[in-house]
Amino acid sequence: MQRRRALGAGAMTGLLALGSFAVAAPGSAEPSDGSELPAQSIAALDDSSAPASLTDPGTTDSLNMELLANIPKNGAFASEGSYSSDLAFQGDYAFAGNYDGFTVYDISDPESPEQAAQVVCPGSQNDVSVYGDLLVLSTDSWRTDDSCSSSSIYPVGVDYWEGLKIFDISDPTDPQYVSAVETKCGSHTHSLAPTKNGKTLYVYVSSYSPNALLSGCQPPHDKISVVKIPTKTPADAAVVSEPVLFPEGGYTNTSGCHDITTYVKLDLAAGACMGDGILMDISDRENPEVISNVRDTENFAFWHSATFNNDGTKVVFTDELGGGGAATCNPDVGETRGANGIYDIADGELEFRSYYKIPRTNTNTENCVAHNGSLIPVKGKDIMVQAWYQGGISVFDFTDSANPTELAWFDRGPLSTERLVLGGSWSAYYYNGYVYSNDIQQGFDVLAIDDAAGVGKQKPNTYRELNPQQQVRFHG
Repeated sequence: MQRRRALGAGAMTGLLALGSFAVAAPGSAEPSDGSELPAQSIAALDDSSAPASLTDPGTTDSLNMELLANIPKNGAFASEGSYSSDLAFQGDYAFAGNYDGFTVYDISDPESPEQAAQVVCPGSQNDVSVYGDLLVLSTDSWRTDDSCSSSSIYPVGVDYWEGLKIFDISDPTDPQYVSAVETKCGSHTHSLAPTKNGKTLYVYVSSYSPNALLSGCQPPHDKISVVKIPTKTPADAAVVSEPVLFPEGGYTNTSGCHDITTYVKLDLAAGACMGDGILMDISDRENPEVISNVRDTENFAFWHSATFNNDGTKVVFTDELGGGGAATCNPDVGETRGANGIYDIADGELEFRSYYKIPRTNTNTENCVAHNGSLIPVKGKDIMVQAWYQGGISVFDFTDSANPTELAWFDRGPLSTERLVLGGSWSAYYYNGYVYSNDIQQGFDVLAIDDAAGVGKQKPNTYRELNPQQQVRFHG
């Protein structure tokens, strides 16, 4: 029996049960992997070495990073259960996902951002991407219908909907709902793969945890959904293929993928597929093909996401041990679990080089594990900024794949000393000179990296648009 979208200990939501079938409530956050892999066995936690400056709520500390601005969650997104999620960028705007919709921020003055719009459209986890006049939103919870006024529903024996929603953002301050596409097992995350002429936007939809009692999520599910969106007529969007990535089953059987990162310039994609890390040829957009597959059964529990370096010669995979809801940044869990795995691409194959994990101990009431990040555009170096939930934000150099080094960090103290509140930075990305973070509980942050970090000269105004799961080459 698999648990769907279940949180780690300390942040577990209630389970709904019917006979022997149990699923997590649709409002859950990031999932555990649904099966107990060797790397998921966590001992009693020793947090005695947590920095004294970061053990109380309301405290902050940092090295070579400065928090410039924060816009707290507000309005319909103010509650603890309205989790902030992923980010995308276009021009002077940042688009921030939330389990209850998404927010648009005007970042024309990054040190004084303003909230430009709030769109209420419930449906976890509401990961967001933008392309031209289009915004794509992932819905990975069981809804009564595909509207923004839908309600959550218990899915056994009734019709339900989950998948992609598409909005028109030609006026970013007034997004308009255009259409929706239902996908099998919903859309936990998605990644854009436009054609080179820009006329067609393909979306790779990652979803998982099938169950025979779910009408829209039948096993086996070792596949993704490919949605085709004509950019001029987005209302005609539809699923055009469902390529099976693991014909013989992945390490975590019939579970699909958690996240895929495309690198359209190179016709490559890297997939984090529960128990497998994969490299794909996406030259045929509708029929991606797996060309390399790796597993780490000793230290990786949940292959969560992937980031290429600028040259497309390396991939940083993340292990979301504990599903994002557990305290895994401590000596008991160690330096190689809940970490990044850094791989070189040699002759088209993935080859392991090292692990990277933040070197600070967090308290037992802080969920902390590797999560979403992006490259910082510096010539001749491979540098990444990354979210670690309540472990904060880390900037690290992996130019030497075998010896990654932290350059800067920012961290808040725990949200509570009494209980583990799901919180911290969900996504931390570099965009045109600044680091932007979507904090699950504390809202939208803007940070700067100090020169003392030694990052090097960052290419200014690199991006007109940025979806971190759709990597673009920065020149120089």
